[in-house]
Amino acid sequence: MKKIEAITLEEAYKDATTIFNCSINELTIEVVQVPSSGFLGLFKKKAIIVATLKHKQEVSAEPTVTEVKEVEKDISHNILNDTIMPASFVSDQEDDEDEDLASGLDYTADYDDEYDEDHAQENFSEDLHEVAKEVQADINSLFNSICFDIDEIEVSVYDEETLLVEFKGEDAALLIGKEGYRYKALSYMIFNWINTKYELQLRLEIAEFLQNQEESVSRYLDSVYENVDRDGRAQTKILDGVLVQIALKELRDRYPDKYVVIRTTKDGLKYIIINDYHN
Repeated sequence: MKKIEAITLEEAYKDATTIFNCSINELTIEVVQVPSSGFLGLFKKKAIIVATLKHKQEVSAEPTVTEVKEVEKDISHNILNDTIMPASFVSDQEDDEDEDLASGLDYTADYDDEYDEDHAQENFSEDLHEVAKEVQADINSLFNSICFDIDEIEVSVYDEETLLVEFKGEDAALLIGKEGYRYKALSYMIFNWINTKYELQLRLEIAEFLQNQEESVSRYLDSVYENVDRDGRAQTKILDGVLVQIALKELRDRYPDKYVVIRTTKDGLKYIIINDYHN
């Protein structure tokens, strides 16, 4: 009898067959704990099984590895697959084809005039402020039982299309996660709620994470500005997640008369190119 722990049930079953040097049908398997991905990376659970070698004459009724795969598909699912990505994480310009950095720059596309508009108007309707109050009440109710020590979540009007949601408090930084993975998960979740219900965009600030990211991008872009001012064109390094959108906005604000667009490598990585328009 062996107790085996693994990330998934499939891996636990495979480990069991390796330990006993037999097929899965020759083992009696007791599932002690079903694996769970937890909530936003918290409270994860491993798969735990107890495996025992059967006697030769016993006929196995245990599931095969293939069947375990099917069970796992039913047990676990990725909530991000069916969500709408926040506008702050998605490029507004569509490229006809992906482009690898090694293939050179492609500068043929139509400029999206949407970014010429001023989104910082100060006169907001009373309805938008009422929406902010409603979202604030609902989101505080949602996070009321969370185990982290955070202050009351503040929701305010950022511009005519966007709500600013701010998480502060002693444990607020724990909601960011390694490399911002919890931040992204929260952003997806909250955006899908307010965009679906109120048709608004989201700006999420957790313990000054977004502000720090903006400052980091601004420092990096100084060298990009030098290249553009000297050569008339440039491209950024690979930028991840929210960074590419922060950089896109800053570059378009600085070079309103240039073609600035996100490109994607064959591996799905993002970077930005800056060039003059072709006549």
